[in-house]
Amino acid sequence: MRNHSENSLIIQFNLIGGLIALGMLGASIALAPIPLALKGFWAIGVLMLSLSLVNFVKYRIEDRIRDDRIQRIEEARNEKILEDFVTEKRA
Repeated sequence: MRNHSENSLIIQFNLIGGLIALGMLGASIALAPIPLALKGFWAIGVLMLSLSLVNFVKYRIEDRIRDDRIQRIEEARNEKILEDFVTEKRA
C-alpha cells in the first residue's frame, strides 16, 4: 500500500510539472509576435510531441511489465521442475 501512495505522489508531481510546462509553452506561443498560422503550427507540434512522449512512456512500462511476467513464469516453472525432481528422488 505504501508503494502505491509514493507512486501516486510522483505521478501527481510529474503531472503538475507537465501541465505547467505546457501552459508556459502555450503562453509563449500566444504572446509571440508571429502570424496566427505559425502559432497554430507550433501548437500542433507541441501537442504531437506531448502525445508521442506519453505513448513512449506507456509502451516502455508495458514492456517492463511483460518482461517481469515472463520472468516470474519461468521462475515458477523452474521451481516446479526442481520440486518434482526432489519428490521423485524421495519416492
